[in-house]
Amino acid sequence: MKNFLPRIIAGIAILWLGSNCRLPTSAAGDDDLVTFGKIPVLSDGRIKPFDTVARNSLLIIRGKQSLRLEDGRIVEPMQWLADLLFKPSVADRYPSFVINNPEVLGLFGWQQSTKRYFSFSELDPFLEKIDTQGQVAESIPSATRTPYQTGIRNLRTALLLYQRLKTSLRPEGVQDFADGIDASLQAAPKLLEAKGNPTKGKNFDQQAFDDLSQFETMCRNMASLACLLPVPTQLSAIGNHEEWISIGTSLLQSIPTGKPDPVTAAYALIGDAYHAGNPSLFNQNLGDLSRWMKAHEPTAYAKATYEYFFNQLAPFYQAMGLYVLAFLLVCAFWLSENPSLRRAAIWILLLSLAIHTLGLISRMYLQGRPPVTNLYSSAIFIGWATVLIGLLLERIFRDGIGAACASVIGFTTLIIAHHLAASGDTLEMLQAVLDTNIWLATHVVCITIGYSAMFLAGMLAILYVIRGVFTRSLSRDAAQSLARMAYGVICFATLFSFVGTVLGGIWADQSWGRFWGWDPKENGALLIVLWCAITLHARLGGYIRERGLMIMALFGNVITSFSWFGVNMLGVGLHSYGFMNKAVPWLAAFMISQLALMAIASMPFDRWKSFRASNGG
Repeated sequence: MKNFLPRIIAGIAILWLGSNCRLPTSAAGDDDLVTFGKIPVLSDGRIKPFDTVARNSLLIIRGKQSLRLEDGRIVEPMQWLADLLFKPSVADRYPSFVINNPEVLGLFGWQQSTKRYFSFSELDPFLEKIDTQGQVAESIPSATRTPYQTGIRNLRTALLLYQRLKTSLRPEGVQDFADGIDASLQAAPKLLEAKGNPTKGKNFDQQAFDDLSQFETMCRNMASLACLLPVPTQLSAIGNHEEWISIGTSLLQSIPTGKPDPVTAAYALIGDAYHAGNPSLFNQNLGDLSRWMKAHEPTAYAKATYEYFFNQLAPFYQAMGLYVLAFLLVCAFWLSENPSLRRAAIWILLLSLAIHTLGLISRMYLQGRPPVTNLYSSAIFIGWATVLIGLLLERIFRDGIGAACASVIGFTTLIIAHHLAASGDTLEMLQAVLDTNIWLATHVVCITIGYSAMFLAGMLAILYVIRGVFTRSLSRDAAQSLARMAYGVICFATLFSFVGTVLGGIWADQSWGRFWGWDPKENGALLIVLWCAITLHARLGGYIRERGLMIMALFGNVITSFSWFGVNMLGVGLHSYGFMNKAVPWLAAFMISQLALMAIASMPFDRWKSFRASNGG
């Protein structure tokens, strides 16, 4: 039975994954929002499916990817987006906006209660107040905003996005948009010709021309507000569209010809059918648009379809659950000393790494970039690299330590990434400072691997201190094993941190005309290299022993977290992107916890449960 235990546990984990990976389908007779969710659209500088637009927009507006109504019903992202685009009167009643700050509620004369979510209809009377106060808050540096200023600024941002989405595909309040387009465009060429002809006389219809002017004004308003560009145009020689434009811009370009673009016409028909509550007509017109995209924009449609599946599979969420299971299996192995449980933990870790790798490669395919492009992707990559190194340690030492560290750091980094994703699109366009493929593939990746190794060494030090001080489980052999692991990992971190820092200097010399500029991010990378070098020299020179090595590894956690996150909180330098107010207290708490562990580790050995004073330091 023991030999089959790892296979049984792995089989159960695979069945659990399969149950979580079932793709949604549209019921017969309902609007086919699955197909609609796969349609590509240009938003925030990149092609993405409507499903991603819905999820990211809800994250920004509500802080979650779905919303619950008062009657308990769950509104999924695509349902919410379709209602917002085509039935705004329905969407306006959804509790889409989150308000947590009591001062923001006080601005509207509302008392703080258990209610946190509000609809657009409730906020509509206060839009002018919100806009005025939000603009004031926007002008204040993010690092110095009060909670009220942050809250009102976020609410204004959410409302602006909501209103821009609402008018992206059709003007609000229009019933038969497709018929209106046909009527306006069919008469447009003759009206324009008559308007420009001095001999027009009584052949010119002023009322019809005024109607055309109103139509043109409506299109200009749509073009100026739209945050979605769903119409591909300017077909290149290789068959890919080089530019995508808004519905409003497309209609403005169609006025002289009198004929709408086929994609624009399809969206008008789709919107009219959804607005009228006609699922069969909606699905028919949506099918026509889907086939057009497959035929005329195959690359964009293929990527959008893959991203839709990626969103549904959510590989990083699945990996988080598997990392927890692997850690529990390691703990069970330590308690029971059953080697089958350790093997099961390794199998689950390998499965977790496979899912994690799938997500990483998927992001690289969708973005067309190396794995590290922003803070979110750095967290994903640090977790992946740490799990890989931890499994290598487990292969060498076979004591569960490497597997435990890998599972804990893998889970923690994915949790960090989950919270970083709350700001919206994690596949966003690159910061200008990172927009060079060759250096992303070398400098940034090397530096990030160095982060991974430093955090793994720090995790080994945490285990050393906790087991030694608070339990009797840290034997002399276990302590020496942990020290050897930490020393080897720090050597690994030194190599990659040093190489990554040098490559960063070469990049800076080519990009900015100087090899080194004492930028905070550069200083952080240098601190890691120097601290690794100091630690290794102190160990080789005999200035520190096992405990001293672990204390220095703990301080390595402080330096690495500052280099990774802290420099972004300073708000200065060429690398100061990704600031998050919510991250500041968490970063400070983590640093304080490491300093506290260093103080605990410095206590005399006669106060450690696992050691006697005679063991020495």
